[in-house]
Amino acid sequence: MDIKNQTVLIMDFGGQYTQLIARRVRECNVYCEIKSYKITAQEIKDGGYMGIIFTGGPNSAYDDNGPKCDPKLFELGIPVLGICYGAQLMAQTLGGKVVPVEGSREYGKTEVEFNTSSLLFHAADKENICWMSHTDRIEELPHGFKTTAISMDCPIAAMEDIKRNFFAVQFHPEVQHTVEGMLYLRNFLYNACMCTANWRMDDFVKETIASLKKQIGDKKVLCALSGGVDSSVAALLVHKAIGKQLTCIFVDHGLLRKDEGDQVEKVFKQQFDMNLIRVNAQERFLTKLAGVSEPERKRKIIGEEFIRVFEEESAKLGKMDYLCQGTIYPDVVESGVGESAVIKSHHNVGGLPEDIGFEGIIEPLRDLFKDEVRRAGLELGIPEFLVMRQPFPGPGLAIRIMGDITEEKLEIVREADAIMREEFAKSGLDKQVNQYFAVLTGVRSVGVMGDGRTYDNTIALRAVTTSDFMTADWARVPYDVLEKVSNRIVNEVDNVNRVVYDITSKPPATVEWE
Repeated sequence: MDIKNQTVLIMDFGGQYTQLIARRVRECNVYCEIKSYKITAQEIKDGGYMGIIFTGGPNSAYDDNGPKCDPKLFELGIPVLGICYGAQLMAQTLGGKVVPVEGSREYGKTEVEFNTSSLLFHAADKENICWMSHTDRIEELPHGFKTTAISMDCPIAAMEDIKRNFFAVQFHPEVQHTVEGMLYLRNFLYNACMCTANWRMDDFVKETIASLKKQIGDKKVLCALSGGVDSSVAALLVHKAIGKQLTCIFVDHGLLRKDEGDQVEKVFKQQFDMNLIRVNAQERFLTKLAGVSEPERKRKIIGEEFIRVFEEESAKLGKMDYLCQGTIYPDVVESGVGESAVIKSHHNVGGLPEDIGFEGIIEPLRDLFKDEVRRAGLELGIPEFLVMRQPFPGPGLAIRIMGDITEEKLEIVREADAIMREEFAKSGLDKQVNQYFAVLTGVRSVGVMGDGRTYDNTIALRAVTTSDFMTADWARVPYDVLEKVSNRIVNEVDNVNRVVYDITSKPPATVEWE
């Protein structure tokens, strides 16, 4: 069975929630793909898509320079759902009228009144809270459409042409602030697109292993194993497919958390019986990073050095045909692959040098979000303690130190991070907070320790809760836990005299500081 035989197309118009829309569609057990708005009607037809979703975007539909879709896609007989900018674009393209909002824009939680006879709002409440974020609105309906929802400041909060299966909503059903947003999406996917919810992780694992067997054949694969969730699951998928044809190289670049290198080696050599080579390259990476402060340069250097280490080890092993990486969907998105702006490059994506020296790259998790990766890991039989561990970036502590990297700075942030993780585990917060860590801020401040004046480093603590890492909220950590962590860091870690807590969500910030 092909679990991707019922696919919904997400057309990306540059909206901040593009990946979240895809994530919500996957939650409905429907597979989806994200493509640029530049995709042609013929390509859509050839793709055999069951439905199309237009994302939001920062432009105005009436602007000649704004992103537009191929108008011929409306002639394909495929159901279409437009969200925010996507709704306005549908209206403008099909003969309606979109105008700027007079006065203040409609933003945030908004009470919306629904026509529950609409296919999209079947079984929904007649009134509910939705999330609005727009400076334009639909003023005139296109021919064949009727209004299916209104708000105080938006006379056309939703519209539909039921004969052609076209639907549009001015609000964002994909965000958690829209109370019944998932119901609206399910109605579109199941009742308009007639999808049958066949995207399941057990099937994904089976089909991926079978596909890898076919793709790789009798060739050899070198895996970039960091010990994190993503690379671990990617490695196990390939291992299940080709066994000893896979060699995992664990590069200990000296940027790992406390004792992590030894733990990784023990788990994968003893428990999974993998071909694992540990390369102790701390000095090499520190030399390359010496004096480098700019975050993107750090990432590029680390990415390139990873590949160089793999090439060297590959030469020792004989011919290695493929390189396996644990790249996942958010890595690709944040590296600017698609219509979204570059936020930061990931060493799995933007940091790769062009002359990598392999026949190709295998990325079995490239289409998955983080929680889907975890589910795949459990399906593979990876122990829960490893699958559910908080994520750790490939560049490691290098991007948790603001400024240049030195052995002394690494020791400071490593010890501070270990204290934080220990206290979170004691309090049970490790089961509630999705990611938490310490950052060496590069800021020094005056303090008093003992009877003397100090001028030392400031550590920032970061903890967030999230379901998909596309958005995240700062964790409301109890004061007594923060106090304990702060006191221990100041007392136990040399050259630190101040601890602060980061209370910024994503957006506007990213989870990591660099």
